[in-house]
Amino acid sequence: MSQPAPHTRPPKRIVDGILLLDKPVGITSNRALQIAKRIFRAKKAGHTGSLDPLASGMLPLCLGQATKVSGWLLNANKEYEVEVQIGARTDTADADGQEVEVADKRSITEAELAAAVSAHLGELQQIPPMYSALKHDGRRLYELARAGVEVERPPRAVVIYELEVLHFDPVRPRLRVLCSKGTYIRSLAETLAAHMGTLAHVRALRRTAVEPFGPAPMVGLDQLEALAGDEAALDGLLLAPDAALATFPEVELSANEAFYLLNGHAVGHAAADISGMVRIYDAKRLFLGLGEVEADGRVAPKRLFINPADDPK
Repeated sequence: MSQPAPHTRPPKRIVDGILLLDKPVGITSNRALQIAKRIFRAKKAGHTGSLDPLASGMLPLCLGQATKVSGWLLNANKEYEVEVQIGARTDTADADGQEVEVADKRSITEAELAAAVSAHLGELQQIPPMYSALKHDGRRLYELARAGVEVERPPRAVVIYELEVLHFDPVRPRLRVLCSKGTYIRSLAETLAAHMGTLAHVRALRRTAVEPFGPAPMVGLDQLEALAGDEAALDGLLLAPDAALATFPEVELSANEAFYLLNGHAVGHAAADISGMVRIYDAKRLFLGLGEVEADGRVAPKRLFINPADDPK
């Protein structure tokens, strides 16, 4: 009797682009990444900063060449909408944790919240929560926390650019936060509460934007699953890698300049009013990579996105 043919997975493929995934509540960012990577059958993929399982919202996934821009997205400003539960502290600082302390003060006033909001604008020194992915002596803080170990965490400077009350409720106010990289909204909820003489934790959290992607259409995992196998439709959901670098000025090179730049040489092309990091394109609008304008006006390559052999003539 002949044996059935062994099951083989479809081969992985080269996919380049950025997917603005709407991560659902209840799974880790890495799990969401692996699901999307499987559906796209992408050889290479990474995400740009974790969202807690409790949180939903914008999680840019970088596929293929776009992984080269993940660092800029990781360091970008973020925007959130958060619902805060007043009156109790949990071990994780959110609703997924165990309640460990209850405050005598179980509600707040609009005036108290307004004063706390005003006090939290600008640069703050924030202590990261124990339930975070930061490392201490080579171990993740959340691993230590789960083992019942608490260690001292040095404060870190973060910036709260905007903080507004979207809906006031004495027990569950909802806020919008525009903040710098590295800001922990769970820690922010706790320090806001402390300013008001009470305790709090995050009840719900949604990331609405990652600069330079403002409030933009996002793609859910259910939509991806529905398109599984339709490579053209899936690829049509992707943004070009250089979309993540829209805040950098651009320079356009001639064919000769592009040739030398792709071979590692600085070329003299930048306009007098351009400085710092720049996006580089050739005369056919092919994105070549990132460069830096030197003191003499030449553009030096810093992170190229194509190899000289790949450059279409």
